[in-house]
Amino acid sequence: MQVEITDVFLRDGLQDEEVIVATAHKLEIAEALVEAGIKRIEAVSFVNPRRVPQMADAAEVIASLPTIDTVSYTSLALNGKGIERAVDAGARDIQVVASASQAHSNANAGKSIEDALAGIADTVARFPQIRFFAGISTAFTCPFEGPVNIDHLLRVIRAFKSMGINNIGLADTLGTTSTEQVIASLAHVRDSEPNLTYYLHLHNAHSQALATVGAAVTAGVVRFDAALGGFGGCPFAPGAHGNIATEELVKYLHGIGHETGVDEERLAEAVRLARDIVTHSPAAILDPAR
Repeated sequence: MQVEITDVFLRDGLQDEEVIVATAHKLEIAEALVEAGIKRIEAVSFVNPRRVPQMADAAEVIASLPTIDTVSYTSLALNGKGIERAVDAGARDIQVVASASQAHSNANAGKSIEDALAGIADTVARFPQIRFFAGISTAFTCPFEGPVNIDHLLRVIRAFKSMGINNIGLADTLGTTSTEQVIASLAHVRDSEPNLTYYLHLHNAHSQALATVGAAVTAGVVRFDAALGGFGGCPFAPGAHGNIATEELVKYLHGIGHETGVDEERLAEAVRLARDIVTHSPAAILDPAR
């Protein structure tokens, strides 16, 4: 089976690091990912740079990435303003994100789920030329509320469906959700909304993420997010762990007989490059209100 991997190092992997990676270095890492065979790269997020200083150069990054027919670069946005900034910068693939729990929505987006979704919907309708897909944070477990009610998750899924968005990612934002719970929730939403395409964004607290991948692939999921070196974490989700490492995910999938189109040796070079750049980047000056 062919499995697609989106590397999110440049966005999720870097957003919680207490260093600022230069735009030129971000572009260098993107090039290394492409050379390794990664076809989808989550490159930036258009969010408030006071809250996430790492993303202050989002427009410059998107404008500078090389145009390659076989590679897509995605931008993340939490609200209408972020979508507009992404479009103005030249983004053509935009992931809009909302939370499945009210407490995380308040912390991450600064507003209720309902208000966040309404603002996204109004703006999405204005840009029919953009390829939108959706991500749902705290789809399974919230750092403030605990296990997420499946009906709350379905409400967000259906809101995105009503916007015409049919590709939806479910995020284990903390990385603490058991494989059993992820698969049970996934089965429930697929039974309830079977005409959508689902993918998983897994963080990895207890080294259970690969087991979850194995179970999800068996259940028919063929797309996963991951980050070079296992970097990442949500600044607004206390206790969030790093992403599943792209190199570990690729090795695991190859080991159980699936294809990814990724060259493991070149991917290892990309990991070394990313780690070296992060290690030698200057410390960020963080906003106290962050």
